[in-house]
Amino acid sequence: MSEGQKRAHPLLWVPSLYFAMGTPMVAVSTVAAIMYKNLGLSNADIALYTGSMYLPWVIKPLWAPVVELLRTKRFFVLAMEWTMTITFIALALALKLPAYLAVTIALFWLTGFASATQDIAGDGVFIGALSPKEQANYGGVQGMAWNLGKILASGVLVTATGYLHTDLGMSWFNAWMVILFTFAAVMAGSALWHGRVLPTGDRAAHEAAGLSDAFKTMGEAWASFFKKRDIGLMIAVVFFYRFGEGFIEKMGPLFMIDPRNLGGLGLSNQVLGNMTSIGTFGFIGGTLAGGFLAGRYGLRKVFLPLAFALNVPHITYFYLSHALPTDLTWITLVVTIEKIGYGFGTIGMMLYMMQQLSPGKFRTAHYAFATGIMALNMMATGVVSGRIQQALGHKHFFLFVLLASIPPVLLAWRAPFHEQLEGPGAAIAGGH
Repeated sequence: MSEGQKRAHPLLWVPSLYFAMGTPMVAVSTVAAIMYKNLGLSNADIALYTGSMYLPWVIKPLWAPVVELLRTKRFFVLAMEWTMTITFIALALALKLPAYLAVTIALFWLTGFASATQDIAGDGVFIGALSPKEQANYGGVQGMAWNLGKILASGVLVTATGYLHTDLGMSWFNAWMVILFTFAAVMAGSALWHGRVLPTGDRAAHEAAGLSDAFKTMGEAWASFFKKRDIGLMIAVVFFYRFGEGFIEKMGPLFMIDPRNLGGLGLSNQVLGNMTSIGTFGFIGGTLAGGFLAGRYGLRKVFLPLAFALNVPHITYFYLSHALPTDLTWITLVVTIEKIGYGFGTIGMMLYMMQQLSPGKFRTAHYAFATGIMALNMMATGVVSGRIQQALGHKHFFLFVLLASIPPVLLAWRAPFHEQLEGPGAAIAGGH
């Protein structure tokens, strides 16, 4: 047990760590799209710009071995949290520039790279500092804390932009400046707290002597990953599991904001933010239920039902785009149903990556490789989703999403299971 572990109980750092990991990732992957929508960009441009921001999570396997082998994981967590403090401050100030679009896109990319590195190191601390039994005990806390970061970022703070703009009369630029400064304060507070309580996480079994040694070891980490049995099929399972969800992530919120004469629901930021917060609580409940089911019966037995649970509820957006209801309570209920299914099903992917793709000497790096594959899907679908939506319209776009949700279920049915890590002792209920 490390010195950091002796100083701080896991409840002092697990919730704050994953809250600090969820907040910036959602800011880059989701909140940026809403900001650009308020600032007047088209759906196609928003999807292209913000969809490409997933690239840091796609390519983070390139430097994951370095994070695992060089310095401590605690060092990287703190360094990235301070980096994001600076980038969020710079983002706020950049909104005053004439060329704000190019500058903010570049700064969101920098924030994304820092957040992706924080993900690698943070997961490494969790895996390395806690025993398998402790991972199971705190897995639910981990997932809930990550999603509380999501509630803050895409719920509370989005609602706040609407209040600042509508009730206080601020321009959208000034309203979003306040929110970006708030993100900076959250990351600074996290860095200060984690500087006191975060354990180092274990070091790799074959620790690198320096950067050159780390890069040499990187080749071994990559080679061992691709030598896993049925790795091609396992990669396909991970890539396609959230295929339909990838198209919804960008276009779902924009569909909610788009005016009714364009086929949207015409909701305000306040309503969207409140709806997102409620839906995220549904997501958390679904995640806990999915984790309980997998822990009780084993992931192999419930993987296909979990895939169904994630993909079938996409029909809710198809319904909303055709019915265009006006009752906010009803809309919120329909969206929450989709989020419950998403939470219930997404636990299958997180556990599959943890239990089947990660085991081995380079477990932190291999988990990063797997999450990078998952992020590649989210990037590819996000980038093209705006063009597809504008070509098809909202009604036909969500029909397209339903068709895109078929391959994930078929691949889940054929998913290989080789590692004998079933049961709650192997579980990690992540939300990202």
